Amino acid sequence: MRKYATLASVSKGAVGSCETPESMKQMLDDVTVYLRRASRMGADIVAFPEVYPQLRASNLYAATEPADGGSLPAIQERARELKLYIVWPRFERHPEGIRNSAVLVGRDGEVVGRYYKVFPTIGEIESGVIPGTRCPVFETDFGTVAIAICFDLNFIELRNMLREQKPDAVIFCSMYRGGQQVHEWAIDLGCNMVTAIAAELGRIVDRGGKLLEMATYESLIAHRINLNKQQLHMDYNWDKMDAMLEKYGSDLTFEYYTQEGRYVIGYEKEDRDIETILCEFGLEPKNDYFARARKVREECLKQAER
Repeated sequence: MRKYATLASVSKGAVGSCETPESMKQMLDDVTVYLRRASRMGADIVAFPEVYPQLRASNLYAATEPADGGSLPAIQERARELKLYIVWPRFERHPEGIRNSAVLVGRDGEVVGRYYKVFPTIGEIESGVIPGTRCPVFETDFGTVAIAICFDLNFIELRNMLREQKPDAVIFCSMYRGGQQVHEWAIDLGCNMVTAIAAELGRIVDRGGKLLEMATYESLIAHRINLNKQQLHMDYNWDKMDAMLEKYGSDLTFEYYTQEGRYVIGYEKEDRDIETILCEFGLEPKNDYFARARKVREECLKQAER
């Protein structure tokens, strides 16, 4: 896994739609402008808002695209040409019915995988959208990526699916902005969050919950991120900082979130993973610590019942 990656998103309403060939060309020409710009900025992955090809359609559900057709082949061609990962969300038609889908396309233009929105809105379900049941984590050449879509952000069940998988980044494709919920997800999961919104205020938030970029007038945002970081709780970890600095010096970075009793450790060089350093000093990531605390509590309650 590479230690650094440039994560990017486009937050805006679509120009054109997939409804007619003329409108499709207009949309894809506009998308291409942003993809080329992102590529020139060094982006590794670019995400677009929820159901992007249908956003400007007169009827979103009537404009549902076939799973292997519609706008997807053109996006695959752009990914291949520009050597980008692209997250392309849309309504897709499958044998079982309509899916609110986000397709992850690889640098070679092949489909890496799909995420199906686990929590469609009530209105979507009543319009025929079938909920997904899984939140897979996809391997890329820079790290692991998961995807969430819009209404999903409100449900702890999705975070629980991701907690043990520990993705490096979660891509959030949405109609609504997410706001502080985006930071909550970053802090809870200890992952980077990239949001692509069908309006302004798309965000890139790091593992500690810090805002790195926000889309306002300019729809495209990108940020180079050190993925070689881990979030820790201060309990049992704080007193080891000086020993770590004595050995690794300024190659280690520390970002403090003292009010919540946590901090993020990063390693700047390419010669080792941060997990190796954590093991070396007996450090425990935040969510592992909370899992251990739950286990200790359960064991105590079992003893008390005897």
